[in-house]
Amino acid sequence: MENFLKGKKHIHFIGIGGSGMYPLAQILHTKGYYLTGSDNNETATLQAVRAMGIPVTLGQRAENIEGADCIVFSAAIMEDNPELIAAREAAKRGVKLAERSELLGLVTEQFSKAMCVSGTHGKTTTSSMLTMILLAAGIDASAVIGGKLRAISGSGRAGKSEYMVCEACEFKDTFLHLFPNISVILNIDEDHMDYFKNMENLKRSFLKFCDMTTDIIVANGSDANTMEVVRKCSSKAKIVTFGKTSDCDFYAENITQISDFHRRFDLMNNGKRLCGIDVHVPGEHNVYNALAACAAAYSAGIPADALQKGLSEFTGAMRRFEKLAEINGVTFVDDYGHHPAEIGATLKTAKEMSFKRVWCVHQPFTYSRTAMLLDEFAKALSIADKVVLTEIMGGREKNTYNIYAKDLAEKIDGCVWFPTFEEVAEYVTDNVREGDLVITTSCGDVYKVADMMIEIMKTRG
Repeated sequence: MENFLKGKKHIHFIGIGGSGMYPLAQILHTKGYYLTGSDNNETATLQAVRAMGIPVTLGQRAENIEGADCIVFSAAIMEDNPELIAAREAAKRGVKLAERSELLGLVTEQFSKAMCVSGTHGKTTTSSMLTMILLAAGIDASAVIGGKLRAISGSGRAGKSEYMVCEACEFKDTFLHLFPNISVILNIDEDHMDYFKNMENLKRSFLKFCDMTTDIIVANGSDANTMEVVRKCSSKAKIVTFGKTSDCDFYAENITQISDFHRRFDLMNNGKRLCGIDVHVPGEHNVYNALAACAAAYSAGIPADALQKGLSEFTGAMRRFEKLAEINGVTFVDDYGHHPAEIGATLKTAKEMSFKRVWCVHQPFTYSRTAMLLDEFAKALSIADKVVLTEIMGGREKNTYNIYAKDLAEKIDGCVWFPTFEEVAEYVTDNVREGDLVITTSCGDVYKVADMMIEIMKTRG
């Protein structure tokens, strides 16, 4: 890939307040680039950007890009955005126009210990765990995470060491822009089929990601798809496995559930106990996310006591089974899960906890995913005792699939759906009882329903 940052002095970010843009701005700012940015809404992130001394314009206009010799935009920017239109014209005159994933790739190239975490499920949690471990080891690591981590007050940080943790997303092959020294493959499952079309294409992309890795590949030895890909890898990188059984390099023994939000296990490496690990996020799947983070860190030379300390201080990334409130005996949790496997794991975890009933308030995200995985969504959501759906959030798509929330609701016993968030919030709060758990799930904006429900419960006392 062309290193378009060479010789560039002024980089402008269209939508600098975005969760994926802000960490890149942090890192490039510390490396001495002059940055400017714009966004449409005033947020705490924009205030943080300004606090670094970066000029930010509220409102997006063509003149905002003037003077920039590199302009960065994200996939969230619409084609009719006036700055993007002006940037495309400027590109004809030699100004570099780059999509965020391209820039992220070049940023990873500037680190000799770029640790890129990939997989269909668990990327944000594992990236967050790995970041916590590095910080516990006293390493001033940089990070670009797909969600917010309270310990770093956001979705990324700019450090001065050679270590960088980067969430590596496979959507539209964006992870193929990266330069991974150490890569993690958590799992390979059917997702983003609107882009990949079939599993073979998805595996082919993960194979390219493996082939790009220079030093260490940390792979889920208990996931058949992952191991099929890794065995074909042509990279000279060392392959390290983690998983559920002792034939993996890293595995867990003596897994003990201390409480709903606390598990403890012995971290094993090729038959040797390294240390005890405490995981303060619920669900057995998070034991394996922790194993992946430990395997990557330990293989990179991080001592066992830092694994222990970093994970003991990790209480979850925001929107990953995040406990929001407990009011009148009803617990509210928000989760980013938007794929059947993720939702199934989340609800299975919830059912194993000590609540009387589990409610799932789900917002289907994208028409293509809902249509292609309709039966899988129905099966996963049916794990809950009560299921309430919002209408589908189309995101980047139009409803050419003729699919609606009612189509999914019809496949789930007792499921109800409502066209507005207000109706969903009223229905759930009218029917919950003491001892219930209410989980909102989606990568859309269903967290707004959680906020509404909590406010209603507070007013009712």
